[in-house]
Amino acid sequence: QAQLVESGGGLVQAGGSLRLSCAASERTFSVYTSAWFRQAPGKEREFVASINWSGEPTYYADSVKGRFTISKDNAKNTMYLQMNNLKPEDTAVYYCASRASGAYYVPAAYIYWGQGTQVTVSS
Repeated sequence: QAQLVESGGGLVQAGGSLRLSCAASERTFSVYTSAWFRQAPGKEREFVASINWSGEPTYYADSVKGRFTISKDNAKNTMYLQMNNLKPEDTAVYYCASRASGAYYVPAAYIYWGQGTQVTVSS
């Protein structure tokens, strides 16, 4: 199984930006549909963005569309989430996931998961 490790989280003011990275231990994003999810305290894990193994299509939750961009670098076995114009409601633990088997927007569809990285947006 591939190991996934997220990084890049932190504390940022509203309106600021962060770029999250998800590093895989082996070839992953070039062969599997992959995604970012997030989970806020007291909330269920929710879909943020996904990217097909080929790079297209990409999908975004309505709440982040136009602000977040998912991308990947296959040579580095790394997937990214560029987050701009961050809002307090974006505060959550962000998880990367891969090897989708089913609907791209549901957590249960994914086999590989990272440990999560905390993103906190202050108002």
